[in-house]
Amino acid sequence: MMHGVLVSVSVVRVSPDLSVARAYLSIFPSDKSQELLEAIRSNTKAIRYDLGQRIRLQVRKIPELNFFIDDSLDYIENIDNLLNK
Repeated sequence: MMHGVLVSVSVVRVSPDLSVARAYLSIFPSDKSQELLEAIRSNTKAIRYDLGQRIRLQVRKIPELNFFIDDSLDYIENIDNLLNK
């Protein structure tokens, strides 16, 4: 577990048949993002199991989970810094 790291889910895109869910994570500070993403990906089975326990009565199939880094905030910050120069 990492202390002092903020993780938020910025977007989740689900396939039409609900078989695949792609979650985009915003991680601050961004220098630890790769390390944390690998930790999350290594726990995908446990996360999917927990999700299944919560939504098993609403859906037939629990989606396969894929996690990605959402670097849009870094991009926006970079553009903002360039405009302020």
